[in-house]
This record gives sequence, C-alpha cells and structure tokens, in this order.
Amino acid sequence: MNRSWMYGKRNTLEFMNGVAEFCKCCLEYRALTGYDELYCPCVDCANIYSFRSIETIREHLIRRGFRQEYYVWVWHGEKGGYTEDQTKVNEMTNITIENLSDAEGENNEETESESEGEGNDEDDIEDNDESDNVDQINEMMGEVKDHFSGRPRIFESLSQAAEKPLYHGCTKYTKLSAVITLYNVKAKNNWSDTSFTSLLEVLHDMLPDGNEMPKSNYYAKKLMCPLGLEYKKFDACPNDCVLYRNEYCMLNKCPRCGKSRYKRNDVDSNSDKKGPPAKVLWYLPIIPRLKRLFSIKANAKYLRWHGEQRKKDGMLRHPADSPQWKTIDESFPDFGKEVRNLRLALCTDGMNPYGSFSSQHTTWPVL
Repeated sequence: MNRSWMYGKRNTLEFMNGVAEFCKCCLEYRALTGYDELYCPCVDCANIYSFRSIETIREHLIRRGFRQEYYVWVWHGEKGGYTEDQTKVNEMTNITIENLSDAEGENNEETESESEGEGNDEDDIEDNDESDNVDQINEMMGEVKDHFSGRPRIFESLSQAAEKPLYHGCTKYTKLSAVITLYNVKAKNNWSDTSFTSLLEVLHDMLPDGNEMPKSNYYAKKLMCPLGLEYKKFDACPNDCVLYRNEYCMLNKCPRCGKSRYKRNDVDSNSDKKGPPAKVLWYLPIIPRLKRLFSIKANAKYLRWHGEQRKKDGMLRHPADSPQWKTIDESFPDFGKEVRNLRLALCTDGMNPYGSFSSQHTTWPVL
C-alpha cells in the first residue's frame, strides 16, 4: 500500500481519508489489546505521548502531520516491513537517518571542489543506506513488541529511548541507536566491560551537556536488555556429565561422577543441601533467533541466498551443493521448495584443513 499521502498536503481529501483509515486501525488495535491509551504519531508527540481520545490524535495529525518515516504503523498493531512503494518514497525523500550498522560517522558538509557532483551521488547512496537501517530498527521494534504485552511501561521506556536524540540537536543518533552501535563495536573487537565503561565515560564528557549517553556498561546493558532473546538456564554437573533436566531434574548430585549439584566448601559436604548451582548452562532456543533474523530485511536476504542467488552449476561451493542437502530436499519436497528453509550443520572452528595460511576462513562445514 502506497502511503505517500502521509507526507503530502494536509488539506486534501486524500490526507483526510488516510487519517480516518489510521484512526480506524487504532480503534481495532485498542479493541484487540484492551489498551486504554494510544500513542500519537504526530510530529510533536512522535509516538512518545499517548492519549485516551482518538479525536485528540486525529486533531494532532491534521494540524501537525505525521512524524517522519512512519510508513509502517508498528506502534498501532501493524507488522511487517516496508513495501516496494514505501521504499521508493523513502528514496525520493532522501531523509538522513542514523546508521545502526556503521559506528563511523560520515562528514556531510558540502565541499567546493570540482567533484561536487560525485559527492552528491555518494550522499544519495548514504541516505538510502541509512533509510534501510531505519527500516531495520522499525522491524525490530515491531518484532519485539509482542513480548511486552504484559509490560507496557518497559516497552514505553524502550520506545522513548528509540526516539530520543542522543543530545539536543542531534539528528543522526538516538539514545538507543547510539548504544547499539557502540555495543556492536565492543563485541566485534572483544572489549572488556571495564574498557567499555571507560569509553562511555569519555564520550559522555565529550558530548554536549544534557546528553543521553550512558556512563557505564551496566546502564548500557540495562537499556538493551528488553531487546534480548529468550533463553533458558539449566543446572549442570561441574564435570559436564549431565544436565539436571528431564529425568535428572530432581537429583542433587551427578548420577555418573557423584559430584554435588550445588556449590560446596570443605566444611559443608552435605550433598542433599541446596544452594547456588555449581555450574549453569545458558541455552538460546534456535527458533526465536531465526525469527529475529528473518524479521530484518537485510538479514533475510542472506538467509535466502542459497535458494535465490546461489550459482548452480554442479560445482561444490556451498553445503547446498552437497548430496546430503539434495537428499533432504528429495525426502521432504514441501520443505525443499520453501526458499526460507535452513539446515543446522556441524562445523569446525579455528582449524585450517587445507594448510593455506592466506585463507581468511576460520569455520568449515563437516559434510
């Protein structure tokens, strides 16, 4: 659906009908969820402030217009990514948005050199990339919204962090996008929590007064915790013999080596006494992880690569070219025809099977 009317003239019949359609969507969302208040997506409220009266929201939209880049009504019950028409509108508007996948900022000042035309082309490409990243964060927020049905205050706090500028006048980063960008750099370069805290302290001091940059790793992590994926914790034997689940869930000591399930000191050796577990396994279920990956348009493209863009010439370049992969497709034809099908496979990590020191690959599938 083309929603270019959202940012056209507000005194036209098309805009009035569009606002009426939006208000109808809001009422249906309220009836479905039972929420008393609804977020207002006008320029000033920006989905931060909510109201009980739908007429108040309608009046705000007619007088002030919609906030920028709100083609997908994720805060009002709509799911999914941008359509092709919406993406074309984004490209025409050329609105500069924060880049969540790149920690380095680009200098957008105009130069007086003879290559001014080429620079403008690069700026257009950069604007489109940044618009794609806004698509990603909108899709991400829409994906995690269902997990906050019983915790509306936490979701409201998270949405405010996604809208609040990093400092007054900042148009490239919000509080949430800045923390996500920095945390990606931390993970990529294996920074310790202590060094990351030191960096945040320096950045907080360098930025203008009143900035929203967290001062420590603890507060940065606390901000992103609601975005975390589902996980489960299982007590484990200190010697990695068993997990205390299923038939072992009620045991207090390992059935194989006899070690206590709980931490013990030299004085207290009573194996029946409960306490902190000696070892804990953190399990990340695969299905929520795949759902989160497929919810981002850019990631979904790579997840479908083996079915849409892989070169099929009989050469063994990818696990999808292997006989094992083809056997599964033949055994389960409905599964094989689905381009989003994925396989879990065993691979080695840190071993170079061909002895080539120039190779940049560190993981190799086991076929």
